[in-house]
Amino acid sequence: MGYPHPTSQPRRRRRPRRPRPRICLRKGCGQRYLPRRWNQRYCQDPECRRQLRRWQAARRQARRRQNTAAKTQHAQAEQARRQRAQRPASLPQTPTKPEVTPARGHAAILFLPFPLCHRPGCFNPPLESVRNQAHYCGPTCHQAMHRVRDRERKWRSRLRFRTQRLRQQEYAAARARQPDHTAPTTSLPGPPA
Repeated sequence: MGYPHPTSQPRRRRRPRRPRPRICLRKGCGQRYLPRRWNQRYCQDPECRRQLRRWQAARRQARRRQNTAAKTQHAQAEQARRQRAQRPASLPQTPTKPEVTPARGHAAILFLPFPLCHRPGCFNPPLESVRNQAHYCGPTCHQAMHRVRDRERKWRSRLRFRTQRLRQQEYAAARARQPDHTAPTTSLPGPPA
């Protein structure tokens, strides 16, 4: 036991592995960038980030437009707004049930189809499929997302393998420090009988 003896040269700690340069995942960007983290999917260009936020908002809005409760709530809010804005007895009263009120004006037209392609930045609808719902508009979007998910899965497994190996080394060192309780004990000879 005792303190570890200093060696002539201290061991250098290995620097953590940096990810390689990547291509931005957003459709239409295609810019190469050096990621700061292992799971960074997009370049940090302000225009690219703005387009990503726009795509995320479009997906949220398209999902919300399909929700019946949200449609009813929006219709009630619009009816209240129209009643506040109209002059007395100038326009006929609108129907009281918002569920049967037909969509008017630009609200009758869906701006974006629902659902959108699952690749960030792609505003196209997914392919029509007979068996199950498709998530991507074509093979290019599907392949891009598959490459990213596969890369992240491999990186996570590498991180897990490294931590498992370090844990095994730590447990082996702890076992080596403890006295061996499994060795057979030798009995001391007693007095002769």
